[in-house]
Amino acid sequence: MPKKNFIVVALLSITLIGLEMVWTRIFSAEFFYTFAFLTLSLAVMGLGMGALALRLFRFLENDWNLGLMLAMTGLAALVGPPVVLKLGLKFSLLFSGWAMIGKFIAAVFILSSSFFFGGIALAMLFKKNCLDMPRLYMADLIGAGIGVFIAMLFMNWFSTPSATFIIAIPVLLASLIAGQRWFKTVPLLLVVSAVVLSTMGPSLLHVEREERAPVIYRHWDAMGLVKIYDFAEDHRGLNIDHIANSPVYGFDGNWDRPDSLRFQFGIPVDYLIKQFDSCTFLSLGAGGGVDVLQALQEGATEIHAVEINPHVNKLMLDGELAEFTGNIYHDPRVKVVTDDARTYVRSHKNKFDVIYSLSSNTFAAVASGSFALAENYLFTTEAFEDYWQAMTDSGFMMMEHQFYMPRLVGEVMTALENQGVEDITSHFAIYDLPQLRRKMVLLSKRPLTDTLRYHAIIDLTPEVYEYIHLLYPAPDSLADNLINRIVQNGWQHEADTAMIDISPCTDDRPFVAQMGLWKNFQWDRLERVLPYEFYGFPLSKIIIIVILLIMAGIVIPLNLIPYLKRGDKLRAVPWLYFFTIGMAFMIVEVVLIQKYTFFVGPSVYSIATILLTLLIASGVGSRFSNKVSDLAAFGGVIVWLLLDILVFKHIIYGLTGLTMLPRILITALLIFPLGFFMGMPFPKGALRVKWLIDWGFAVNGAASVVGSAAIILISVSYGFTVALLIGAGLYLAAFILMAAKKAW
Repeated sequence: MPKKNFIVVALLSITLIGLEMVWTRIFSAEFFYTFAFLTLSLAVMGLGMGALALRLFRFLENDWNLGLMLAMTGLAALVGPPVVLKLGLKFSLLFSGWAMIGKFIAAVFILSSSFFFGGIALAMLFKKNCLDMPRLYMADLIGAGIGVFIAMLFMNWFSTPSATFIIAIPVLLASLIAGQRWFKTVPLLLVVSAVVLSTMGPSLLHVEREERAPVIYRHWDAMGLVKIYDFAEDHRGLNIDHIANSPVYGFDGNWDRPDSLRFQFGIPVDYLIKQFDSCTFLSLGAGGGVDVLQALQEGATEIHAVEINPHVNKLMLDGELAEFTGNIYHDPRVKVVTDDARTYVRSHKNKFDVIYSLSSNTFAAVASGSFALAENYLFTTEAFEDYWQAMTDSGFMMMEHQFYMPRLVGEVMTALENQGVEDITSHFAIYDLPQLRRKMVLLSKRPLTDTLRYHAIIDLTPEVYEYIHLLYPAPDSLADNLINRIVQNGWQHEADTAMIDISPCTDDRPFVAQMGLWKNFQWDRLERVLPYEFYGFPLSKIIIIVILLIMAGIVIPLNLIPYLKRGDKLRAVPWLYFFTIGMAFMIVEVVLIQKYTFFVGPSVYSIATILLTLLIASGVGSRFSNKVSDLAAFGGVIVWLLLDILVFKHIIYGLTGLTMLPRILITALLIFPLGFFMGMPFPKGALRVKWLIDWGFAVNGAASVVGSAAIILISVSYGFTVALLIGAGLYLAAFILMAAKKAW
């Protein structure tokens, strides 16, 4: 087989997975991450549909068509994103009428077109070179791994909008290599177009919206779309992905000011800081630095400002917000940390006198890619155990959230029970701040006294009842509130009557924002869908069911059509085999991304480490697939998955105190052997079916979408351990199908 075919496959894969990455970032920022999951899951379905088209329409197999399909992939990649963003698609009104449904269908078709043409090209190369599939599939997987790295790099170097167009260049180069001599002008013109469009990216991919205030700064990289609002002369706002907000206070750097000019904070923490002669303060998700400013003003002697987004810290240290905030991040008392807050907490035992967290979560699909619902490990039972261990013997933690508090209360109680704490309910109090629409948990290493409860935030007097009051311990007039009932009766007792899911989340099931319950589903509520599940509407579950219904009702039946045509056909067993390994691979990939994100941290580093390692390792495994027995290949996957379930989680928990680089290396070491064996089933099957691999590839692509959607539904309900066991079970089923040689 000509070596250029390996290069063509690798370049095509770089673009396809790069598109998935940048589109996930764009849709997460512009349309909320659940809708990114819906749209891009269906768009990636186009890859398998392209392979199916090759099987159904034989005229597509002409050699001259390869360069054309590659050029069409690049053209669709360039045109798709700006056209979709100009459609005026509003997901909150998706089911309000046929016009909006039509726009959604158009968006899916437009975005899937690049994958469709790319699927045709890949299937052509696979079919014509079926006997060399181990090496060809290796090129596909390694190209995809490189594409992950390049997409992240380009988003950080050139901005996400510009990277959206630049990422089309690899497949256009592939078109130059593979196309006929007379055709080469077309991809060359498209390469020039990609470069030109990349300079116009921010304007082409800008969605007009009513802003809260004038936007004086905008930066869009692989972590998020960061904006700075100019609210007033002494007040700015930091916004990430149009939804996560952090206030920024103007400060001249002068601490020598009268009490009348001291900063006033909505949720003050001065009383707790003053319980210590020398207070070590931790801000979880420091954002625009208001927590740090408060700790400095109240005399904390050591302040750890932890923020996962490196660009936010850059803004505060030497960027647009440094001088505005009085350069507080250069104060010798402040330690600025760019890391996952949960990981940082785990590395500091018995360290902090006050841990402070105000809505330190994000709703961005940054670490999980389009095939997962990105969530947060800050709000799990094990997280509260970590916070407890990180507090000094007299330490406090204050954590606020608008909507999660019913879940958090159950988690706090379970965590303290796991830590062997006696008289659990005396160690925490829950406050309601209705005017701020916030609820706050105060956690104390020592049993709380009434003095602490009634003065921790502000003095709880009748005059401030409308601003702040206790939900637990609750006064008689509020004894029937849900949080007080959870404390008194246990969350299990209240679960059936609660309008939201109040079951405690764990690191194995960290989907804290998925609060919807099927009992709240009503057809009329689909007319205007809020992107959140804070009020119990099961949006994410509905989205996943929609994807599965489309796959079951349309895509899978389409993959049976070749049985109605004349010519060679896949027998039932190989059809099921390719479907099984497609589901299995995607299930394991999605769960690994979510699981190891906890260890590496939810950032560009985790997605690059996990996906890059898995894909490169799978490529190496594909290369040696014909030299490894079926039993060893499938057995290797199953055994390693069992090790991941039973052993590796303990290794991860024991090593989270390491710095970023060792965590990345350990993650790669734990994932590489699994990826090595996971790369073998597809080429093994391809060598069996030979020129029918285009059909097998189509079935495999459809199964990947089914697997990614179904496993998220399972993970939300039952956790990652069950999900990985299902993945292992599917690989076992695939081995049984492979062993039935006569049925092939």
